[in-house]
Amino acid sequence: MRPRHSENHFVDRAGWLRAAVLGANDGILSTASLIVGVAAANADSGAVLLAGIAGLVAGAMSMAAGEYVSVSSQSDTERSDLARETAELAADPAAERTELALIYVQRGLDPDLADKVAGQLMAKDALGTHARDELGITEVTTARPVQAAFASAASFAAGAALPLVTVLVVPASALTWAVSLGALVFLALLGMLGAKVGGANMVKAATRVTFWGALAMALTYAIGALSGTMV
Repeated sequence: MRPRHSENHFVDRAGWLRAAVLGANDGILSTASLIVGVAAANADSGAVLLAGIAGLVAGAMSMAAGEYVSVSSQSDTERSDLARETAELAADPAAERTELALIYVQRGLDPDLADKVAGQLMAKDALGTHARDELGITEVTTARPVQAAFASAASFAAGAALPLVTVLVVPASALTWAVSLGALVFLALLGMLGAKVGGANMVKAATRVTFWGALAMALTYAIGALSGTMV
């Protein structure tokens, strides 16, 4: 018997990759934009650093809470669907087998083979089979709220730390431009990394995230500069 061929698919990384990339992107962009806006208002380095730290803490907690609530809603929906499917299997397994066979017919099997496949799969794991082929719920795609929350918070904090480090090592006179350019470089690298891990186009991903990052920082700079002239 030949050894089982093992393959790594990009979809296996979808859950944690989405949360990690989103968190790091938000951490870099929101913290850098906050720093640029405060610095443009002629605040001193201490105030800029404090604003950045506050943004890191608040943003990480917000990302964790938001991701947990969002993914928990998905998890609740999945559990509800599975509970209903369990009840239907207990009440009328023959109808559920017919329903499953119909799905396989729509996918290209002839009716007799579809019925045999449905019967064999249900004999092994009826609920798992219906979850996968009727509801689209699999081990890979199932919602994991705690994992998503921690991934978002940790990645946000890691991303936010990058512009904060820039504040610590760059003179106040060059702070605005250094943080802006550094953030754009970080965003481009993050976009490329996320695209590479996910098997997407790296140039397209880097261009997209850099454009929106530049726009966000330009707007916060303008607001900060305007506020500085009014104080």
